[in-house]
Amino acid sequence: MTETDAILALIALFEREGYARVEPPVLQPADVFVDLSGEDMRRRMFVTQDASGTELCLRPEYTIPVCLRHLGTHGAEPAGYSYGGPVFRMRPGETGEFLQAGLESIGRRDISATDAEILGLALEGLGQIGLTNVRVRIGDMGLLNALVDALGLAPAARRRVIRAIVSGRGLAALNEPEPQGQAEHAGLLAAIEGQAPQAAKAFVEDILSIAGIARVGGRSAGEIAERFLARAANRGGLGDEARAVIERYLAISGDPDQAAEAVRQLAQEAGLDLSAALDLFEERTGFMAARGLDVGAFSFAATFARNLDYYTGFIFEVQDPGRADGKPVVGGGRYDRLLEHLGADETIPAVGCSFWLDRIAGSAR
Repeated sequence: MTETDAILALIALFEREGYARVEPPVLQPADVFVDLSGEDMRRRMFVTQDASGTELCLRPEYTIPVCLRHLGTHGAEPAGYSYGGPVFRMRPGETGEFLQAGLESIGRRDISATDAEILGLALEGLGQIGLTNVRVRIGDMGLLNALVDALGLAPAARRRVIRAIVSGRGLAALNEPEPQGQAEHAGLLAAIEGQAPQAAKAFVEDILSIAGIARVGGRSAGEIAERFLARAANRGGLGDEARAVIERYLAISGDPDQAAEAVRQLAQEAGLDLSAALDLFEERTGFMAARGLDVGAFSFAATFARNLDYYTGFIFEVQDPGRADGKPVVGGGRYDRLLEHLGADETIPAVGCSFWLDRIAGSAR
């Protein structure tokens, strides 16, 4: 099956399930992706300018454009979307233009049922295009955040711990030396500790603007602000007791039921209230089982996390065991904070997934 045929098959399935097809413009405002995904995304985008000098980029992914479209047409009202077409991103060893398909559910309040639906449709979609022998890996940013919050860490320490975990380096990253020259800006770093990333970035940009600084060493005010945020995240310590609890949590793996039991036991022994996050986790597992999904074959890993601030709960990826590089063929998750970052007046729940069709092509069987 060609990638184009795969898109048609997937879209047909998703539209039958109520996910209307949309096709956001290929040219997108670059600053939105940089603000939400950081400088790493800028390095991978294809950037240009319009006649007025506004920085644009070729669409690097679909989720943010679909969310922007939703805000402009539906606001907080629920809607489901499907998509399929080219995206553009610099990838070592892979082409910079490739096809993606996917679906996004925005605004539904039945969180657990919607999470299970998205994963179920992802697996059904893979089956429709001929890929049935797959592995499902799941994680939960909601559990991780609930654990860190329950430990009562100072804002700077909390941010540093989360950053270390989502970077894939674990708590060992906390032992790395502080960035050179951090003491030179101690006052500014102290001022932004504990602030939400977007607010802290705006504060630093305002300080630079007041000082009349537009660029330093080729870096824009936004890029300089990103560096200050990274420095602020590296301040603050972590006590031995909290470290031991987090390390024990990060060692948890197994199927969803085994993982839930291990987290519940950890919470009880550490005297932490994780009941809300655990109830949601177990409710989601129940909805997956009700859809006929083989949850016993799914693999939960507490170390599996996403390096984006707006992911808030369930995350997953589907792997083809036949791929030697281990890269996922489908990735998705819940991102309840994204639409607020994009301008919504309230939290709007959302979850979705994307299919990497260039990785699927030739491996379907």
